[in-house]
Amino acid sequence: MKHQPIGVFDSGYGGLTVLKEIAAQLPQYDYLYLGDNARAPYGNRSFETVYHYTLQCVEWFFKQGCPLVILACNTASAKALRSIQQNDLAKFGADKRVLGVIRPTTEIVDEFTTTNNIGILGTNGTVQSNSYPIEIHKFYPHINVYQQACPMWVSLIENNEHNASGADYFVKKYIDALLQQSPDIDTILLACTHYPLLLDKIKAVVPNEISVIAQGEIVAKSLQDYLLRHPKLEEMCSKNGKIDFFTTDSTEDFDNHAAIFFGKPLKSSHLEL
Repeated sequence: MKHQPIGVFDSGYGGLTVLKEIAAQLPQYDYLYLGDNARAPYGNRSFETVYHYTLQCVEWFFKQGCPLVILACNTASAKALRSIQQNDLAKFGADKRVLGVIRPTTEIVDEFTTTNNIGILGTNGTVQSNSYPIEIHKFYPHINVYQQACPMWVSLIENNEHNASGADYFVKKYIDALLQQSPDIDTILLACTHYPLLLDKIKAVVPNEISVIAQGEIVAKSLQDYLLRHPKLEEMCSKNGKIDFFTTDSTEDFDNHAAIFFGKPLKSSHLEL
């Protein structure tokens, strides 16, 4: 049996916040990360475009031998995952799997709320897809879900302006807009993997009684559980504790920005799709 790395995909850098938590909890595995920076951001693109781009990247992972690909991108998970799973996965082989970040979060979201009122902060694409309300209501039909798109946040983060005082206005603007939808919201989910970099500013604006939830640790625990429940797939994953990084854009730019998301320096290779 050939052993290969677990693939982790994002439209750019945000998925590195998820990979950071996955690698911390499951350091024994090998990982292959791809950021499609040349075509990022995905948040404002159509469903068809996001599906096409994501499928192209998933196909690349499978060609590298990855038995499992994690879409560590909420927009790709919202706009492309279901179509890939239903329409495309079979042609890659019965032993291949593609997972996203939305379902692991929605499965346990009831653990964080006592008022059963949850706020979602995400990109335009994630909010417009209604993926979070749909998935949450499948598990917990009694939970009320309120959404707010934050179109400026990804740009602020990727331009390294997220720590600047100018970001405060846009953080407060979108959180105020969310909280105005209901006074009973007691949990806010950051439904974009970029947003943990704004966590300090977000917590400074959000009232203390409201919990703010990032996805990285949740997705990592879900992956650990998934591998335990699928021993044949787990056996196919190589275990050398190695991570390789790829980007479809400038490696220099990627390495400089990616270190902010991943928490330490890294070196990437360029990929032409």
